[in-house]
Amino acid sequence: METTEKIVESYCRYIKRWFTIPNIKCQGQYEIDLLAIDPSRGDVCKRYHIECGISISGAYSRLTGREFSLDQLKKRVEQASQRRTFGYFAERKFSSREVISELEKYGFKEGNYTKIIVTWGWTPEAKRQADSKGIIPWDFLDIINEIAEACRDKRTYFTDDTLRTIQLFARSGR
Repeated sequence: METTEKIVESYCRYIKRWFTIPNIKCQGQYEIDLLAIDPSRGDVCKRYHIECGISISGAYSRLTGREFSLDQLKKRVEQASQRRTFGYFAERKFSSREVISELEKYGFKEGNYTKIIVTWGWTPEAKRQADSKGIIPWDFLDIINEIAEACRDKRTYFTDDTLRTIQLFARSGR
C-alpha cells in the first residue's frame, strides 16, 4: 500500500470513524485502493469506493479534464499525464468490469455506494466531469490538515504509524 493510500485509510478510520478494507486485488492489473463503510447510520450503512491519485510531481499534481486515452496510457512517456485525467479514474478505476465484479463480492452495487477520488486539487473541467458522474473529489491537503487538527492537542497514543507520524508533526508546531 502506498503511503498516500495509508494516510487516506487512516483518515477514514480514525477521523471519519469508518470501517475500511484496503488494496483489494481484482482480475488482471486492477486494484481497488480502499473500500469504506460508515456504520454510524444504524441499519443503513453508507458505502464508499475510494481511489487515490496523488503525485508529488508539480506537472502531474492536479486532476485534469483532459481526454483519457487507453492507447496513450500504454505509452511510457504519457502514462503519468493519463493517470491524472478524470477519465482514467472514471473508466479504469471505477468502471472496469474487473473492478465492478470485485465490488459486487463486497455488496457494492451501482447506486448503493459513493465514488471518491483523492487528489491534490483539480481543474474546473475535471470538477464538472466528476459532478456529472456523481464522483466526489477530495483534496489530499485538506485530509492531512484535518488529521493534524484532530490530533494536534490530543494526548491519545495512536498505534497506527501513519496517524502517529502526522500527530507528531502537528504537535511539533511547524
